[in-house]
Amino acid sequence: MTELTVLVADDDPGNIARLSSMLADLRLPVLSAANGREALAEITRHAGPQGFPGIVITDLKMPEMDGQELLAQLHAADADLPVIMISAYGDISSAVKAMRQGAIDFIERPIDAEGFKDRILRALKTRELVLDNRRLKAELANRPGIAGRIIGNSAGIQKLREDVASLAGIDATVLIHGATGVGKEVVARALHEFGRRGRGRFVAINCGGLSENMIESELFGHEAGAFTDAKQRRIGLAEHAKGGTLFLDEIESTPLSLQVKLLRMLQERVIVRVGSNEEIKIDVRVIAATKTDLREAANRREFREDLYYRLNVAELHVPALNDRRDDVPLLFEHFASEFAVRHQRQPKHLTPADNEALIAHDWRGNVRELRNIAERFVLGLGTLPGILREGESGAPRPLPDQMDAIEAMLIRNALTGARGNAQMAADLLGVPRRTLSEKMRKFGIEGQDFR
Repeated sequence: MTELTVLVADDDPGNIARLSSMLADLRLPVLSAANGREALAEITRHAGPQGFPGIVITDLKMPEMDGQELLAQLHAADADLPVIMISAYGDISSAVKAMRQGAIDFIERPIDAEGFKDRILRALKTRELVLDNRRLKAELANRPGIAGRIIGNSAGIQKLREDVASLAGIDATVLIHGATGVGKEVVARALHEFGRRGRGRFVAINCGGLSENMIESELFGHEAGAFTDAKQRRIGLAEHAKGGTLFLDEIESTPLSLQVKLLRMLQERVIVRVGSNEEIKIDVRVIAATKTDLREAANRREFREDLYYRLNVAELHVPALNDRRDDVPLLFEHFASEFAVRHQRQPKHLTPADNEALIAHDWRGNVRELRNIAERFVLGLGTLPGILREGESGAPRPLPDQMDAIEAMLIRNALTGARGNAQMAADLLGVPRRTLSEKMRKFGIEGQDFR
């Protein structure tokens, strides 16, 4: 542990001295406070960019502001700050109340020195991981401009960023090539956001996700009565994107009958709503994306050659994840950090073995697959190598198995918080003690493993 601090809040100077003596062997800086108000002031004084660099140990009973109120105020400001509650009056009900309010641990006096040190080290490790995760998020968020959106250090990604920076400031039509899941829309959004149209709308349409009858209406809009369900006039996406960018994903799926109208939109910058004869001028930048070779498709007469040349004013190629494996751990950390915040989970750090498994994996689903793996890892649905193996098999676990895994994870979390005390864990989970025992037998969980 480096640069981490322990703050001890207790109105008894003797208790602070005893705890400080126990912590001296760990060579940790110790701050002290006589009550909750002083503790809050110390936390504020020593907080860094990612929060207070340490943990809090607080007595339950203190004047002016007791441990419960201090816990509530600390977690209102930083829900991830580990707080350990200590009391000579501790019992199961007090411990359960403290744990439900967010305390990471509850310790009764008299305190066993060795067990106390182990629990302090565990809490500090938890805090260290949270602070590392926040530093990583800040690093990613503070990456200058396009580097914060198109993440990676491989040669292919550096070239892509340079090309995006070069093309963002002009209105030329861009055709983005890349396999499914590589992040073509991310690149399109970067072109939009860092260009002169960045204040306008970014409007995306998946040309492969709509029927031939619907895509024309979605793109160009329709007049009331144009077809059976057209009760009123509808503005199409091309018109809605006025002043911004229209992103046509999976452009190769566009029906040939509509490609003629797309060509005219690109050449003349006009559209005609379905059921109308009136031309409407539009002011949009068009970016298209494809996972196929449109030149070859044009040779096979599956795509209009004139539309291909109109779209292919400028080309961008997004590399597959297998072609930039060194970027995988950085991307994984980025996604895992996002999902930890979204699902309110403790951030997890990768081991060297995890990094090796990520780099060696065959990323057929590219970045989309990586995001999925990161979310499942954050949710605790198995070890990283195990989750990767499931992805390789192509057969997701049945829903009952996934629900069992989640239930077992919640029980283990409760037992960890209760230091192996099954009754306290049952109270934390809100289930009868007998029910918890049955679940523990079902999942092969032993309470002593958490003491």
